[in-house]
Amino acid sequence: MNFNIIIPAHNEDQFIGKTLQSLVLQTLQPKHVVVVNDNSTDNTKSIIEDYAAKHHWITVVHTKSSDTHLPGSKIIKAFNEGLKMLDDDFDIICKFDADLIFPNNYLECLAQHFEANEKLGMASGFCYIEKNGAWLLENLTNKDHIRGALKTYRKACFVQIGKLKASMGWDTVDELLAKYHNWEILTDASLKVKHLKPTGISYNKASKYLQGEAMYKMRYGFWITLISALKLAYKKRSFKLFRDYMSGYFKAKQKRKAFLVSKDEGKFIRDLRWRGIRSKSGL
Repeated sequence: MNFNIIIPAHNEDQFIGKTLQSLVLQTLQPKHVVVVNDNSTDNTKSIIEDYAAKHHWITVVHTKSSDTHLPGSKIIKAFNEGLKMLDDDFDIICKFDADLIFPNNYLECLAQHFEANEKLGMASGFCYIEKNGAWLLENLTNKDHIRGALKTYRKACFVQIGKLKASMGWDTVDELLAKYHNWEILTDASLKVKHLKPTGISYNKASKYLQGEAMYKMRYGFWITLISALKLAYKKRSFKLFRDYMSGYFKAKQKRKAFLVSKDEGKFIRDLRWRGIRSKSGL
């Protein structure tokens, strides 16, 4: 199986070299890696160009969006710039963050999973962060969810879900739409990926309402949004986040923001979410 990998990068000079080196050392070499240098003002450009000069399968794209680090739209717009550089001859496509260190057998193990199950649409390992010298499972991790930092898609699944949405919530709606189209999702706990920069650490303050907005755009409805916001805020130990999430939801509703999914897809998503809520509550 051949892998195409796209890495959006904005001011990642502390990490991007380690990410690329871990890909260079893979037991299954990727077909193509495209690093999208999105308006970086540090040494990201020179680091990735040095790797591209040494490895013919690494390509660099320079794009200029904004200095604001917002989750969702900026990242996926950069990803789409990288997508333009790839041909259609691939089996698997990955969207990786620029601050990860992969175990050497990461791609090989994912390839084995995809080869063993033709209905497998998405797969990944787990993110670990360093605390007091030890690598610990990142607290945002859920065994049923693939983190936005390390998304991997079978080509047919990627196309069927309409590729990636340039919006906050892209890394949730992709899985929901994959399930809508009867694809399976797998997380392999044996694949421990080092996440060098904790999620959200550099996000702009304006991003605080985007989670609630995403819930609206995924057609969650009020009650599922309320429950989801409570759970997320509890996990992060912040009641202020709960208020921000709900404010984002109501702001999006008031402005009638465009939905990310159709009515049928929305109904499927709500039904799926309610089943998950009931099963976890023992109802």
